[in-house]
Amino acid sequence: MFKSVNPATGKQIATHPELTKSEIETKLGKAASAYKAWRQTGIDERTKLLIKIADQYEANKERLARMATEEMGKTLKTSIAEVEKCAALFRHYAKAGPAMLEPERWELASGGTAEARWLPQGPVLAIMPWNYPYWQAVRFLAPTILAGNVALLKHASIVQGVAGLMEDMMRDAGAPEGLFQNLAIKSDAVADIIADDRVTAVTLTGSEGAGQAVAKQAGEQLKKVVLELGGSDPFIVMPSADLDKAVQHAVKGRTQNTGQSCICAKRMIVHTDIYDDFMDRFGEAMKAVKAGDPMDDATDMGPLSSLDQRDTVIDQLEQAKKNGAKLLFGGERLAGDGAYLTAGILTDVDPEGPVASEEIFGPIAMVFRAKDIDDAIHLANNIPFGLGSSVWTRDKAEQERFIRDIEAGMTAVNQMLASAPEAPFGGIKRSGHGRELARFGLREFMNLKTVMLPE
Repeated sequence: MFKSVNPATGKQIATHPELTKSEIETKLGKAASAYKAWRQTGIDERTKLLIKIADQYEANKERLARMATEEMGKTLKTSIAEVEKCAALFRHYAKAGPAMLEPERWELASGGTAEARWLPQGPVLAIMPWNYPYWQAVRFLAPTILAGNVALLKHASIVQGVAGLMEDMMRDAGAPEGLFQNLAIKSDAVADIIADDRVTAVTLTGSEGAGQAVAKQAGEQLKKVVLELGGSDPFIVMPSADLDKAVQHAVKGRTQNTGQSCICAKRMIVHTDIYDDFMDRFGEAMKAVKAGDPMDDATDMGPLSSLDQRDTVIDQLEQAKKNGAKLLFGGERLAGDGAYLTAGILTDVDPEGPVASEEIFGPIAMVFRAKDIDDAIHLANNIPFGLGSSVWTRDKAEQERFIRDIEAGMTAVNQMLASAPEAPFGGIKRSGHGRELARFGLREFMNLKTVMLPE
């Protein structure tokens, strides 16, 4: 049995039954049957469905958003924005997707031609987290539908209400039965599903440990896997930066979704010449961040997703302080039953210590001083992760140096890093492999078939 607990109040709001083995078998059978039919559909039929799904998300955005806020605590206004972004993603693949699937053709020196065609592959299992409960799932779901595949979602246990509403949206849009199904299962049931011959590939967004487990399970079955794992993204500020804008985005980047985002700016790396000025402005702005009722439009950030998640962050802070770091302010529990934690700043963190190379999944910023660009790049790369990064400099040569030398799958220049339907998303190192979004995400789980044609 899964429990939905409102992290703002600590009260249970719903329970959801766990699937039995026979129910899992039934759903896998439906997925296989749906794939046989859906792979035969034309691109026009698939894009029409994507548009209908987008219509459903937009028409029900308040209902969908409220469920996300109640189950995992993000502010209602950001939940609404997330639902709207999902609708935009469905529309993006409906509009731009067909061109992504056009065959490519080459004349062969030996005579004749060769074509590359993108064809469906089969049911895809997605294992998704709670932090962006709609967006994380939809950025796999939309390209899956367009590709001619079918989708199986193993959603996080605390957002089973969200998963149920996603099934409602598909049904109400007229999707064929079995095209998208939520699997209300625990982690110990995943390996058997990956091993099932009806499942052809796996995508996971989650922790490093979960990624290792799923990669091993998929590898044993010789099935492709895409992994989007943790990150501790650097946010580098150089002397030529627009400091006011950099501070504004540093605060937003560190506190959006209460700091529970893989591509949050987590490590502020600031050039020594502007370090003091940056800290004065950044500290003042972080102290002003208001944690409170996520249903209130005046609230900047809601609670963490659970009391357990809050305790994890507090434990990391205590470990950092034991290793010599200074908590300038923040990291405090608010009174009451909610999983609230105030925004804070850590300084004097040992760059070689354990906390510096961990992901703090909460509204706590680590700030480091860099003596020059080489030092900034060293600090940025001196961790096992390589997901995103943000660099702030108006010097073109510095921009190019950061783009070339920062070890990350994504770099944003003079802006906060954010995902977008048109741009590939993913990381390197222990942040995973493979890409989501854009044409790259669409093609990850398709059969690239080479066709040899005579003259």
